[in-house]
Amino acid sequence: MTTSHQPQDRCKAVWLIFFVLGLGTLLPWNFFMTATMYFRNRLEMSQNVSSDTPEPAKGIQASAAPAAPLAEQNYLSTLFNSVMTLCAMLPLLLFTCLNSFLHQRIPQFIRILGSLGAILLVFMITAILVKVQLDALSFFIITMIKIVLINSFGAILQGSLFGLAGLLPASYTTPIMSGQGLAGLFASVAMICAIASGSELSESAFGYFITACAVIILAIICYMGLSRLEFYRYYQQLKLEGLGDQETKLDLISKGEEPKTRKEESGVSASTPHPTPTSPSIKSILKNISVLAFSVCFIFTVTIGIFPAVTAEVKSSIAGTSAWKNYFIPVSCFLTFNLFDWLGRSLTAVFMWPGKDSRWLPSLVVARLVFVPLLLLCNVQPRRRLAVVFEHDAWYIIFMAAFAFSNGYLASLCMCFGPKKVTPAEAETAGAIMAFFLCLGLALGAVFSFLFRVIV
Repeated sequence: MTTSHQPQDRCKAVWLIFFVLGLGTLLPWNFFMTATMYFRNRLEMSQNVSSDTPEPAKGIQASAAPAAPLAEQNYLSTLFNSVMTLCAMLPLLLFTCLNSFLHQRIPQFIRILGSLGAILLVFMITAILVKVQLDALSFFIITMIKIVLINSFGAILQGSLFGLAGLLPASYTTPIMSGQGLAGLFASVAMICAIASGSELSESAFGYFITACAVIILAIICYMGLSRLEFYRYYQQLKLEGLGDQETKLDLISKGEEPKTRKEESGVSASTPHPTPTSPSIKSILKNISVLAFSVCFIFTVTIGIFPAVTAEVKSSIAGTSAWKNYFIPVSCFLTFNLFDWLGRSLTAVFMWPGKDSRWLPSLVVARLVFVPLLLLCNVQPRRRLAVVFEHDAWYIIFMAAFAFSNGYLASLCMCFGPKKVTPAEAETAGAIMAFFLCLGLALGAVFSFLFRVIV
C-alpha cells in the first residue's frame, strides 16, 4: 500500500465520528455529576420521610416531639460526594490499567460496543428510578453501584477510543478530546438553564438521563458505521502490516487487483520470510512515551486538585443579594472552565505547538503549578490560614479561563503526540497507556484536592 493510494477523510466523516464518540464518553458522567443535587435532595427527603411515624393516629404527637438531629437524618446525603468520588476514581483507574494490558486479548468492537451498551443500560435504569420511590439506604447503594459500573465501563471505553485514535494521524485524537470538552460545556449550560427555569430537581435529572441515553445511542450508531469508511480501514491495515500481515485488503477492495506488499514494492521478493508477529512490548512503549505520559498525568493532577474542590468554594465579592449570587459558581466556575477547556482542546485541530520532542511541552506543563497559589488566594470561603489577595470576581474569572485553556490545550497535545512516538503496530497500546496515565492524574488530583482545601 503506497502513499499514492492513501484515501481522504471525505466530509471529515471519521473526524466527526470520533468527536461524537468523545462526547459519548464523558457526557453521561457529566450529566450524572450535574444531577448531584438531585441525588442528595432525594436522599434527604427519603431519610426524613422514613424518620416520620407511619401511623396517622400518632401524627400530632409525632409532630410535637423533637425531631431527630439533622446530622443523623441526613448522614447519607453528607457522605454522598465523598463516597461518589471513591466509587468513581478507583474503578476508573483499575479498569483503565487493565485495558492497557488486556486490550490485545479482547476484540476492539467488543470493548467499545460492550461498554457503550452497558452504560446505556445503566442510564436507562437511572431514568426509570427517578419515577420509582425507594428508601434512602437502598437508593444510596443502588446509586453507588451505578457509579462503579459507569466508571468501569467508561474507563474501558475511553482507553479503547484513545488506542483506536492512535492508529490514525495525530490530529484524530483532537476530536475525542474536543468532544469530551464539549460534554462538560453541555452539562454546565444544562445546569444554568435548570436554575433559570426554576424546574424541579427530579424533572431536570430525568432530562439529563434521557439526553445521555440519546447521545450514547448516537455514539453506538456512529461507531458501527466507522468500519465502513475507507479512510479508517486504510489505517487499520497499516497496523496489520506492521504486525506482519502480507496482504493489503484495501487495494483489493478499491482496485480489484492482487495487492503488493511493502517488500514487493521495494523490490524484495515476496518469498522472503516474514518476521513472526510479536505483541508490542509495554515496557519499550512506555519508555518512548514516558515524558508525555507523565506530563498528561501531571496536568490532570493539578487540575482536579483545584477544580472543583477549591474553585467551587469561591464566593462573589460583588453579588450582594442580586441574582448573580445564584449564578456565580455555575457561570464563573463550571461554565468558564468547560468553555475554555473545550477551546483549548479544539485548538489542537489547527495548531500544534510545541512539538512532541520539544522541551517546551513538559516545561509548560510544570509551569501550570502557578495556578495553584493564584486560585488559593482568591476569595475561597471559609478559610483559616491564607489571606485573600485576589478578592474581586474578575481576577477569579481570568485565572479560571487561563487555567482551563492551558489544561485543555496541553492535555490534548500530549494525548495526540503519545501514539506518534511509537510504530503504527504499537500505536493502539500507546494510546491505551496514555489513557491510563490520564486517569492516574484524575485519581491523584482527587487525593490532592483534600490537601489544597485544608491549606486554605
